[in-house]
Amino acid sequence: MGQGTPGGLNRQGLPGDRKGDGSNKKEKKFEPAAPPARVGRKQRKQKGPEAAARLPTVTPLSKCKLRLLKLERIKDYLLMEEEFVANQERLKPQEEKAEEDRSKVDDLRGSPMSVGNLEELIDENHAIVSSSVGPEYYVGILSFVDKDQLEPGCAILMHNKVLSVVGLLQDEVDPMVSVMKVEKAPLESYADIGGLDAQIQEIKEAVELPLTHPELYEDIGIKPPKGVILYGGPGTGKTLLAKAVANSTSATFLRVVGSELIQKYLGDGPKLVRELFRVADDLSPSIVFIDEIDAVGTKRYDAHSGGEREIQRTMLELLNQLDGFDSRGDVKVILATNRIESLDPALLRPGRIDRKIEFPLPDIKTRRRIFQIHTSRMTLADDVNLEEFVMTKDEFSGADIKAICTEAGLLALRERRMKVTHADFKKAKEKVMFKKKEGVPEGLYM
Repeated sequence: MGQGTPGGLNRQGLPGDRKGDGSNKKEKKFEPAAPPARVGRKQRKQKGPEAAARLPTVTPLSKCKLRLLKLERIKDYLLMEEEFVANQERLKPQEEKAEEDRSKVDDLRGSPMSVGNLEELIDENHAIVSSSVGPEYYVGILSFVDKDQLEPGCAILMHNKVLSVVGLLQDEVDPMVSVMKVEKAPLESYADIGGLDAQIQEIKEAVELPLTHPELYEDIGIKPPKGVILYGGPGTGKTLLAKAVANSTSATFLRVVGSELIQKYLGDGPKLVRELFRVADDLSPSIVFIDEIDAVGTKRYDAHSGGEREIQRTMLELLNQLDGFDSRGDVKVILATNRIESLDPALLRPGRIDRKIEFPLPDIKTRRRIFQIHTSRMTLADDVNLEEFVMTKDEFSGADIKAICTEAGLLALRERRMKVTHADFKKAKEKVMFKKKEGVPEGLYM
């Protein structure tokens, strides 16, 4: 018999033997070792100020970038603030110096300052001046006054004691004249005037046509009228027609009441008249409307008081401005009064006032037209008969008719009615005519 391995045992069945390909344990994968973090000699940590000042190496990320932009904006703002503070420190001495110079100028000018007129320039540093309440003076001109704008006749500021020229008034127009200019045109037009067709045509020919078409008068060989006067009873439409002229024309319209030309101090009234026509000439083409001209244009007589003599001097200046050596040019004058018999004949002569337009009490046709104008916006009842009031024998002016319509509306409003009846018009007519004829009722103020 053949002999096998010693002991007669099969080597394959030993428990200590490793299995080959059929083993349950997996073999471990080979991984290479990590490379060293540093190559070469180990560096020592730096110490001292150089290490503190050295910036670390930073890899920019999105968060760092936003922070950088924010810090840059803060830096720009701080730089701007630093520049502003530096400029303020630099300009502060200049402002203090300017304030000091301004205070010195104010001390030299004095307070208050007198207002006067420059009569004549002697040289660059001296002039002759005058004030409204005193004689003329030979005075000096201070160095800070703009001498290029000084000219004879201009308004100046003077020192209150030594009367030297310390300033120049830029606005030479009298404030009283500047408020006479009509800035906003009135709402009344020629359509709001009942009747008065002849008067409207005459004032158009005398005032509007010479300003809009002067060549027509040149072709026919005549000079256009200088002015017109509107006269008639109270309430006949004189001022209303002047408002319509101001509404329809594009020329400068200056309106003044005759009593405004009467001033307190001697010489101020004539000066205001001169200033009025000078401004009208500067703003030409223009229309000057003087209402209630009988306040200054009454007949001349031997006056016993200074006030009456001053009124007469104002009228003489008005006569000179209407027809003097100076040509009026494109300045037309409209006067209005209800007492033409009291005016001075020199004021009404041709050459000064070339056309006199009378405003009579309205006739039947004119009454009907005025009633239509004033009742066009009223809500009337069916029983209203305006012909009864048109054909009445009572003397109505245009203002009386307007008062009747207004009073009738108030009576309807008092009774909470939205329509005006015929009875309202009758009561209104009786009330208006009673106050017109009888005046104030007796015992009203007792």
